[in-house]
Amino acid sequence: MVIANGNTIILRDWIQDDFVLYKNWHDSKFEWTKLNGPYYPLKSAEELDQEIQLLKVNSKTKKRFVIANKATNTLIGTVSWYWQSEETNWISIGLAIFDEHYWGKGIGYEALSLWVDYLFSIFSEIVRLDLRTWSGNTGMIKLSEKLGFQKEATFRKARIVNGNYYDSLAYGVLREEWKNV
Repeated sequence: MVIANGNTIILRDWIQDDFVLYKNWHDSKFEWTKLNGPYYPLKSAEELDQEIQLLKVNSKTKKRFVIANKATNTLIGTVSWYWQSEETNWISIGLAIFDEHYWGKGIGYEALSLWVDYLFSIFSEIVRLDLRTWSGNTGMIKLSEKLGFQKEATFRKARIVNGNYYDSLAYGVLREEWKNV
């Protein structure tokens, strides 16, 4: 099921072919693993297999979708959401583009734009979305700002990457701001 159709990508539900690719992309040799939460340990093969089983079983929960190349329908990344506070209708979102050949080509911008549109359309009660990153991920910082997300918090020296401290950053956008972007 396609949930959003862009110029070069689609956001869609998982298909069987995605799971092998997803597992293969979770190897530390790939650049995206050095930028997407590198302060967390990589999942073991067993943990990754368990996550994939949950994705297969729980694909109907709709908290993670595939970013696929529109021409080939091949997985190139994912978008996700989770409750920051369900009691106050507060959602945080995520984006990962696995294949660095797609970086710097507007794919992240297109995917996150489609994702924000989609989430605001299916959750009428949501008034804000946010995303979290770290000061070493300049690509995500620039993308957040380009999309009109406002920097709302800096948690100084909250993340350790390769023995160095970095800030944790939070960006947010309100529904009424998004409509004006």
